Amino acid sequence: MSLLFLARRFVAGETFEDVVPVVRRLNERGLHATVNMLGEHVKDRAAAVRAAREYLTVLDHIQRTGVDSNLSIKPTQMGLEISDEFCYQTLLPVVARAAEYGIFVRLDMEGSAYTQRTLDLFFRLYEHYRNVGVVIQAYLYRSERDIDELNRVRARVRLCKGAYKEPARIAYQKMDEIRKNFLKLAEKLLLHGHYPALATHDDRLIEPIKRMVAEKGIGRDQFEFQMLYGLRPEAQERMAQEGYHLRVYVPYGPHWLPYFYRRLRERKENVWFVLKALFKG
Repeated sequence: MSLLFLARRFVAGETFEDVVPVVRRLNERGLHATVNMLGEHVKDRAAAVRAAREYLTVLDHIQRTGVDSNLSIKPTQMGLEISDEFCYQTLLPVVARAAEYGIFVRLDMEGSAYTQRTLDLFFRLYEHYRNVGVVIQAYLYRSERDIDELNRVRARVRLCKGAYKEPARIAYQKMDEIRKNFLKLAEKLLLHGHYPALATHDDRLIEPIKRMVAEKGIGRDQFEFQMLYGLRPEAQERMAQEGYHLRVYVPYGPHWLPYFYRRLRERKENVWFVLKALFKG
């Protein structure tokens, strides 16, 4: 099975025009979407500006076509490696136009070297625009403290396990420890957060979360599950039919190979999980 075959399953197309029919099909199945243009670790100012212009075009497409989609953006794609100030100034018009259209923007979280800088960027944007949220990774020891701070300001948080290889001094290494912390953080978000997004394909997390919200009387419209495009599509549709909000993360763009290759290399568990997911609904 080639990487190209796998990538075509998980990447919706090379341009946003290719993505619109994909998002429409998801919407028709009762699923929400969030789109992301592939690209990260940009060190050229002109490239970061081009990425911002692309996202402005994407927002115009979403507004014009009426598809149900949010936007996810990696800060390093927008120039975070150049400087925090440059990244902020590059992101600002994108978040502003999204606010004008009523579209939510999520700042993706990358490796631990960017965690605090991404949170600082989020809080700075959040002072002016409430249509912006951020991601927290359950395998980092610091994440409980970060979630407490984000809950205090009613920020919208996406919780994921974390896909980057991190050292034991800052992150849990064993999957059972990561799952345990994910559920602990998910409970904090569900009880004290503001419309959290719980991003996982793992039934050992999904089923306990379902039981948790039922036991605590949390409405299925007060949070959402999130999954990747191409992974477990039958499960996605089934959960939507059960009344859960299910959002599909839809990447696109020509830079699929380095993106996909890095995702597989970062953690050995990613390879096994993707292969299992191909044969599981």
